[in-house]
Amino acid sequence: MLKELVFEELTLKQKLGMVFTPFLNSWVRNEDNEEFIFEMIKERSLGAVWIQQGHSNAEGMLKKVKELADYPIIICTDCESGITCNGEKFLVGRHGAVGNTGDVKSAYAFGKVTATIAHKMGYNMICAPIVDLHRKGWIRGLGTDREMVTELASAIAQGYHDGGILSMAKHYPGCSDAFDTDPHMTAGVSYDTKEDLMETALYPYKVMMERGLLDGIMSGHRICKNIDPNRVASMSKPVMDIIREMGFEGIAMTDALCMMGVRALYSDVESKGYAIAAGNDTILPFNADSRKDFAELCEAYDQGLIPDEMLDAAVKRILVTHHKILSLTDDAVITDEEMKTFMSIDRNGIFAKTDEGVSTSISRDGKHYFAVMVRAEMQFDAEGKIDVDTFSSNWYYPLKIEAKIKELFPNAVVKFFHEFPTQSQNVAILSDSLDYDETIFMTFTEPLSFTGTEYLTRRLLTLIKSMQMTDRVSTVIHFGNPTVLEEMVHVPRIIAGGVSENAVEAALDVLAGEYPAKGVLSCEVNFQ
Repeated sequence: MLKELVFEELTLKQKLGMVFTPFLNSWVRNEDNEEFIFEMIKERSLGAVWIQQGHSNAEGMLKKVKELADYPIIICTDCESGITCNGEKFLVGRHGAVGNTGDVKSAYAFGKVTATIAHKMGYNMICAPIVDLHRKGWIRGLGTDREMVTELASAIAQGYHDGGILSMAKHYPGCSDAFDTDPHMTAGVSYDTKEDLMETALYPYKVMMERGLLDGIMSGHRICKNIDPNRVASMSKPVMDIIREMGFEGIAMTDALCMMGVRALYSDVESKGYAIAAGNDTILPFNADSRKDFAELCEAYDQGLIPDEMLDAAVKRILVTHHKILSLTDDAVITDEEMKTFMSIDRNGIFAKTDEGVSTSISRDGKHYFAVMVRAEMQFDAEGKIDVDTFSSNWYYPLKIEAKIKELFPNAVVKFFHEFPTQSQNVAILSDSLDYDETIFMTFTEPLSFTGTEYLTRRLLTLIKSMQMTDRVSTVIHFGNPTVLEEMVHVPRIIAGGVSENAVEAALDVLAGEYPAKGVLSCEVNFQ
């Protein structure tokens, strides 16, 4: 039987530990880090722990924490794409794949399946859904329309609850970014006023809160110039106060403090102190040296950066969340229909746009030239092949793509090229494609951490434009944010999907006429 901690009985060390979420993971093994965290748990001096799902031995870490904790500690992770359990993947093409379906039933199934499996593994909180209303769309987001994002996010969160998991919407306050930056690389800047936020970005938070579906929020690292020009939102009390004034009583966790959006502006001690002083209830350093991180948090308190009243308020909210954990259901069951819906998300999220009179599909026996993009970092072998996954998230396998193309279109040829195509690759594509009936480009963008925002390279756009001067490109199949296609010259057939292996196969099935394109655009795209 788990014992609830009592606020009045906590020591100062325990209070500071309650507002600390260390990173426990086999992804970056550090035996000293693990030993320190386990000791903190034994002493009932830790409010939460982050165990990154999908990496080796995550389940072993979960088991260890559950064995050691005799109180309802928060055990959280990031499940934007779903979850991996015992090597079995229950994943979709990033969070945006749910938005691409435009279907609340699919959103609920995504949440319910993910949560039920996560709960059985030992988790009790998922840091999702993402409710950011990016003006240009985002493969990690659900869309740009506030009502649709709200309904999809609510369905996901309801699925979490029904599966035995608390939800944490992100990245508060969801403000627009004037310079379209990646907070891993630098702090974003927003000129939204409080009134702007209430009208747009905070709408999903407001509705989810009213529906009892907002257990937590994750604060982001953008500077709201017209609310607090001096600090990023995660360090800003004026920004954090807004949602509290709206009636939010759940917990607030910072986004990872290891991002340059924080580190370039504040010292490690300052960021930890400012975050709690601003109104966050727990900090997420996302480092593999928790002993050092906790010492810096204690130093921030000793320096007076954390007022006692803010620390106490944060601890009390953490303890309330601990209490909520005790009421989570243990008997959730995934129905066959829910699993079927979940497994269809990637396929049902494939979107197609064609010119009038142009079919979504092409002939199966035609002589087609497929130009397939791969990551710039990848090296080709002697035969120009790449027999490995080119992404850490395991979704884009060039040789599997080639095999699928040859299966569907036996008379086709496949040419691989880099995101920034070389001179020889351009020459080969321009020249060799002359002998084929039509050319199909396969492209992608994916927002990996520390790589910046999503764009197609100018050299690739120039290549496609050059070929279209003589109408030689019939199709572009794109995976990721479709707004990157706005800069591309007109192409009569566009097929777009999420970033997953299933989405890649489904898009080719759509091109072959084997499956209908059921998806929607979750953001406005101004195609040429």
